[in-house]
Amino acid sequence: MSSSRSETSSGDSIRIELLPLGEILSAPHGTSLHDVLFAKGVEFPCGGQGRCRGCRIRVIEGELPLTDAEENLLSREELEAGWRLACRGIVREDLKLDLAQWETPILADDSEFSFSPRDGLGVAVDLGTTTIAAQLIDMRSGKVLGVRTALNSQARHGADIMSRIEHATARNGQEQLKRMIREQVGDLISKLHTVPDESHPPLTEVVLVGNTAMHHFFCDIDITPLAQHPFEPVDGGLKVFHASQLGWELENDCVVRFLPCLGGFVGSDVLVGLLATRIHEQESPQALVDLGTNGEIVVGNREKLLVASTAVGPAFEGARISMGMRAATGAISGVVVQDHKLQCRVQGSVPPRGICGSGLVDAIAAGLELNHIEFSGRLAGADTLVLSPPVQLTQGDIRELQLAKGAIAAGIRILVQQWGEMPGGLSRVYLAGAFGNYINRSSAQRIGLIAFDPDRVYPAGNTALRGAKLALFDDTPDLTSCRDILEMVEHVTLNSDASFQDIFVEELQFPS
Repeated sequence: MSSSRSETSSGDSIRIELLPLGEILSAPHGTSLHDVLFAKGVEFPCGGQGRCRGCRIRVIEGELPLTDAEENLLSREELEAGWRLACRGIVREDLKLDLAQWETPILADDSEFSFSPRDGLGVAVDLGTTTIAAQLIDMRSGKVLGVRTALNSQARHGADIMSRIEHATARNGQEQLKRMIREQVGDLISKLHTVPDESHPPLTEVVLVGNTAMHHFFCDIDITPLAQHPFEPVDGGLKVFHASQLGWELENDCVVRFLPCLGGFVGSDVLVGLLATRIHEQESPQALVDLGTNGEIVVGNREKLLVASTAVGPAFEGARISMGMRAATGAISGVVVQDHKLQCRVQGSVPPRGICGSGLVDAIAAGLELNHIEFSGRLAGADTLVLSPPVQLTQGDIRELQLAKGAIAAGIRILVQQWGEMPGGLSRVYLAGAFGNYINRSSAQRIGLIAFDPDRVYPAGNTALRGAKLALFDDTPDLTSCRDILEMVEHVTLNSDASFQDIFVEELQFPS
């Protein structure tokens, strides 16, 4: 690793080149890399506290002095190869950096749906823990006029819900998180609303959906109850604002609705997911599974709906995996067995740099098929599972996947058990979200994540965004379409089920 020049004087601007795409930034001398790189898609899973390896970058040219956190978390080989933690870096000279997390794709929605036309324009917002997607809709035609997506700016204070709740409670950060997310969503809507020309009608309504934590942060509801047992919100109901109350300068001071939660950590993103999949209208029982850092599960039909959430962790998104990354250039996103060997598919047709969630599930399914991984999850006769050099899986990586898949599988089993007799089982299982959209269904079955015939499993895309658009067309004061679903829902607290822990331990194993 060679220095590109001597240290720059404090008054100069620093040049930072980002690979693999070659974008060039400038930043004042002494700026934190945390602030510079967050806007470019680098995530900070532990909130920039220097407790994990999730924000690794490789210094190709220039110097970043070592810190204690880096010496504790990175191996000698990694340090010598130029790897550093972005959250610890201070820019003092020109740098050329290789980002391990580049180009985070965000799943929007362009599916057709039935609706009753209304006057005006509407905006549907899927406010996720990791990403935000917003669409501008002509409510007379149903046409999407514009799309905006972004990484949730709160992620600099933690990649998962509990990290942000800790920031809000232990560090008195709730006001900060509220301000951040309101400003970011307002900015997205302002940029969206520049799309229409004068012939379009005015913006009349915004509908937001998200999990319970996002609901509380945005609506300024005390987050403390979600930080302690029994983890139930005090107020997860429908919240209605005018744009000006949120600090937004939008025409007509339009109405902004954040739709209600279903209970616990099951939010309005799942409520409208039911609108999108219409499970609540079916005769045969079906399921909706949203695979994110917090897994939400629904089992039901037109008679009743059981809902639950389970802490999955960020393994499905590539975090806490030794060479994990999001689905970006250089990520192994698929693995198959050919001629008794592992064959990897790498995004962007470049040399592999890491592995994302869909590739992780494939890799472990393939490892089981080749007997490189035992049913217990132990690696057979090796310390690592080499995929495509330099990318490999460690024993710890496999354990992270087992914990995530065990939590989902146990949650589904508990809800099915509590449902009761179900002749023929679940007729359909919808997988929602970006990870659910791209996962190989056969691999998911092989590792025991979704223990159903793959022909019954359907990638459903962004059901939260699609359902939010449907809610825009409900012009009743109490949102009758959502109220009817709420009246059918029973929230199940998994930890209160006496059999949960035993089932969870069973589900840690891979199927034989």
